[in-house]
Amino acid sequence: MKTTVILGASPKADRYSHLAHLRLKEAGHETIPVHPTESHILDDEVFSEVKDVWQSVDTLTVYVAPHRFAPLVDDVIRMGPRRIIFNPGTECPEVYHEFPEHIKILDACTLVMLNTGQY
Repeated sequence: MKTTVILGASPKADRYSHLAHLRLKEAGHETIPVHPTESHILDDEVFSEVKDVWQSVDTLTVYVAPHRFAPLVDDVIRMGPRRIIFNPGTECPEVYHEFPEHIKILDACTLVMLNTGQY
């Protein structure tokens, strides 16, 4: 089973991060939501910070603004995902060069990738 961390997870059903979280779970992926104040979203325990995630991570899908993501680069590198998906509006090209080559960076949409079998 592949694990996806959802940075910027939301309990609000009208948010894309919530829909992605739901679709990932429906597709059988283990999901780890990250949100600073929530304790549970869609029956998953929520981590308050990326640096608290200790599991092996296949994908980090980003749903936070670039100015919120940039300070997390070192924590994300330590977490060691195989790939990072920067969803529309979260792209942060000024930090992409900081990631090691083995971490694949995608400016893409998690929902589109799931719907088209590219995830």
